[in-house]
Amino acid sequence: MVTVPLSKVLHLKSAVTALPDGTVIGYPPIVDDPDLFPTFLPVPEEPGSHVVLLGGQKVLMAASAPETARLLRERGLDVVTVDISEYEKLEGCVTCLSVRLRGLPDRAGA
Repeated sequence: MVTVPLSKVLHLKSAVTALPDGTVIGYPPIVDDPDLFPTFLPVPEEPGSHVVLLGGQKVLMAASAPETARLLRERGLDVVTVDISEYEKLEGCVTCLSVRLRGLPDRAGA
């Protein structure tokens, strides 16, 4: 376990996200110490650091980070973008709108 300082954002998941391959992405101005993450990848837009993993190589992110979406696609990820501009006006992001569920059976094909 590693203690991660957090003084620039309210929640850690608002600053960084671990991609399926373990790479941690974040927007450097809002990450206290990027060197804490062995595989830190800086992203060019603040909303680009907020990513929800959807399973496999699919990720969900805000449409307001097109350069980050391009970067993630170049890394082989299937990027789904959504317009959450009204929510972003209140400093919200896709991770704020997500709930993590573990241990649910795969319903595909059911």
